[in-house]
Amino acid sequence: MKPPALRTGVRWKIAVAIAAVGALIAVTLSLVVHNSARVSMLDNAREVQMERLLFAQRMYESSKPKEPRFGTKINDPMLPPQLDQLMRDKRRGTYVQEHSHGGPPDVWAAVPLANGDVLSLHIPFADRSATIMKDLDRALIIGSVSVVFGGCALGVLIGGQLSRRLRKAAAAAGRVAQGNTDVRVRDAIGGVVRDETDELARAVDALTDALHERIEAERRVTADIAHELRTPVTGLLTAAELLPPGRPTELVRDRAQAMRTLVEDVLEVARLDSASERAELQEIALGEFVERRVRALDPEAVVHVVHESWVSTDPRRLERILGNLLANAAKHGKPPAGADERRLPVEVTVEGRVVRVRDHGPGFPEALLREGPSRFRTGASDRAGQGHGLGLTIAAGQARVLGARLTFRNAAPEGTPAGAGGAIAVLWLPDHAPTNTGSFPMIKFAD
Repeated sequence: MKPPALRTGVRWKIAVAIAAVGALIAVTLSLVVHNSARVSMLDNAREVQMERLLFAQRMYESSKPKEPRFGTKINDPMLPPQLDQLMRDKRRGTYVQEHSHGGPPDVWAAVPLANGDVLSLHIPFADRSATIMKDLDRALIIGSVSVVFGGCALGVLIGGQLSRRLRKAAAAAGRVAQGNTDVRVRDAIGGVVRDETDELARAVDALTDALHERIEAERRVTADIAHELRTPVTGLLTAAELLPPGRPTELVRDRAQAMRTLVEDVLEVARLDSASERAELQEIALGEFVERRVRALDPEAVVHVVHESWVSTDPRRLERILGNLLANAAKHGKPPAGADERRLPVEVTVEGRVVRVRDHGPGFPEALLREGPSRFRTGASDRAGQGHGLGLTIAAGQARVLGARLTFRNAAPEGTPAGAGGAIAVLWLPDHAPTNTGSFPMIKFAD
């Protein structure tokens, strides 16, 4: 089993990256500055120490009797070995002696005398210099922390801008995936500065245009084929009426009528896909309307009006949706194998602006629940006599024209008697339906 992926935003990734780089640079520069300042101050202390020793040497050689002054010593036993070696070579020099306890180092200076003695001077590194180094270290630490936090803030700012553009692009691409091919990702992300996000947006827009052209071409071909088939199919039906009575004639008429229905359905789907259909609105009592239409379409169906509501909708299109949902329920709502063979009636429930159509069959296929209705796909293993998968597609298209929403789900059969599951189609009518111009009406309330 794979562990769940850790999800982080682009904003924080960029912020962490900039902060890490800033911290690395700040630490590196701080170490360089610290070491350079320390070396410079020690070199300056060694030069000052040597000048003091040379002055003390002149005073020692010119004085009578010869006595070391200004803290100098003759043949100091504590002289570091490095300076002792220089003295043997008759060379003067300085040396910085570090202490293991971590205190300030000692700065040594030594010169060989003409009589073979060694004159030396050593003093601890000046407290003032150590204070300066501490102040410098404190300033470097504060500067490094400021760089890290500043880099993090800059990363959040830059990453936030990029993240917002990507989220807008993803939202626009999601609307395109839902079928709104008029959306342009480039316009959605906006902005003045051009970057890779704009290249991605242009690529998605180009893909959308190509997809839209292909869909339009397929729709036109489908509509043209269906339109061209309408005349010969009508002629076939007319010719079938002239055949002598008999079983073969009934089969021919039945198949010809099925072909005519298919052609009309395909033409209707093409019109719905073209987004040229407009609703012709009327004020109706939804519960009463549904009850009357269901009684005419399927007298065996059971209608429950939980709450009556007046809606502004297109009665003809609403009747078309109800007819297709009832036909689908009657066709696929048989009890599952092994269940009680007694067929339960289709149930239609009206509650406010919501209409539910439920059968007691095996339920909708998983593909339909996942992707929605698709033309020429019924979900049945046997296509013979099972339709062409256009009924729910037309119902969903007519719902879009009404500004409504059609959803599909299955009733959970767990813990229920056999045959008590089934498929449920829910039509959600809007508060304000679109007018015949495609816009939404202005609702005025009486005083």
